[in-house]
Amino acid sequence: MGANTVVVSDKSFEKVVINSDTPVLVDFWAEWCGPCKMIAPILEEIAGEMAGKLTIGKLDVDDNQSTAMSYGVMSIPTMILFKGGKPVATIVGYQPKAQLLGKLMPHLAEKKVAA
Repeated sequence: MGANTVVVSDKSFEKVVINSDTPVLVDFWAEWCGPCKMIAPILEEIAGEMAGKLTIGKLDVDDNQSTAMSYGVMSIPTMILFKGGKPVATIVGYQPKAQLLGKLMPHLAEKKVAA
């Protein structure tokens, strides 16, 4: 794992993801998955750039099947964005950085409150 991402497990999922004050993008991955390895450095970059606004967690589906199954993860990589403890977006498969950010940013934009 990189310096900017957090390892998530079945045991830590509720604490790290569900109870987080900031949005969390969970990368469901496995060691043997080629596309997972391709997207890992992109997620690491995004985690560094979005520090404080977005947490990126990495959950190995081979070691944490219960959580993966409970969110219906059928193929990997699957990334699920959680906001306020609830899944708000799901992205399946390898995505270039610009495309990935394009799918995430609408959910991460600050809501303006009219005065």
